[in-house]
Amino acid sequence: MKCNEYTKIGTSGVNGLYKVEETTQLADRVHQMWIRAPHVAHHAQAGQFVIIRIDEQGERIPLTISGVNGDLVRVIFMTVGKTTHHLASLAAGEHVRDVAGPLGRPSEMISGGTCVVIGGGVGVASTPIIAQAAKDAGNHVIGIIGARNAGLLILEDEMRAVCDELFITTDDGSKGTHGFVSDVLKKLLAERKLDLVWVIGPAIMMKVTSGVTQPYGVKTFVSLNPIMVDGTGMCGSCRVIVGGETRFACVDGPEFDAHQVDFNSLMARQRVYTEEEKVALERHHAAHCGCEEGGHHHA
Repeated sequence: MKCNEYTKIGTSGVNGLYKVEETTQLADRVHQMWIRAPHVAHHAQAGQFVIIRIDEQGERIPLTISGVNGDLVRVIFMTVGKTTHHLASLAAGEHVRDVAGPLGRPSEMISGGTCVVIGGGVGVASTPIIAQAAKDAGNHVIGIIGARNAGLLILEDEMRAVCDELFITTDDGSKGTHGFVSDVLKKLLAERKLDLVWVIGPAIMMKVTSGVTQPYGVKTFVSLNPIMVDGTGMCGSCRVIVGGETRFACVDGPEFDAHQVDFNSLMARQRVYTEEEKVALERHHAAHCGCEEGGHHHA
């Protein structure tokens, strides 16, 4: 099966809409949603993503596939802009217009080794499905998840259930190791042989943490999150520089060799539409609080 063979949007439920079966707030601004999308769930693999459109007027947003259960697909997201705030407002029983996927290449896997799956902040959303795939392939799996504080940690129980070892870090020391995921990784690298590492989180976190493995020559993957529009390689919005060459995160990734990624370019491109995103969010809040458009309501 080609990795994008199932990207055609199918129908799932009433009038081709996709039913939201369950929603949960996991932490401040972090939401979990299970959506009935059989065509995605039956073919999804670790590392892949979907593109969701809430309604006919909505924008398309990429979200990593965080879990699968029968016909259901889980996405976990942080409310940042207009669309994620709108998505978070949906209740169980409501519908979204489109769920396209699975998109992107699955995680590259080894067997019989020691794998480390690292998540920071909302990036932890991607870790259980990768850890499970690594475990199923016959690897010893170590998980490292971190957040600014204990209240922002997510999916700890899931990661503890699937990993052979799990380490927790918080920036403020409120739970687990006081420090960063990179601190735990440094200690592990000094003590034992690691064969493969995944790092998923904010771009700066991925840059710093993957830099820890470089002197040891340990293969390290990061899941990149550039601006993305169509998700099929046509628009070019998600271009990233890897190994000095332009690649498209949607079809060539989203996972890439961390030691080849130009993180400075990635972070610069992520900021391109900051002002437009701010205006769109302000208009969304104004529309939902009864304020006049152009008022001074801020997120």
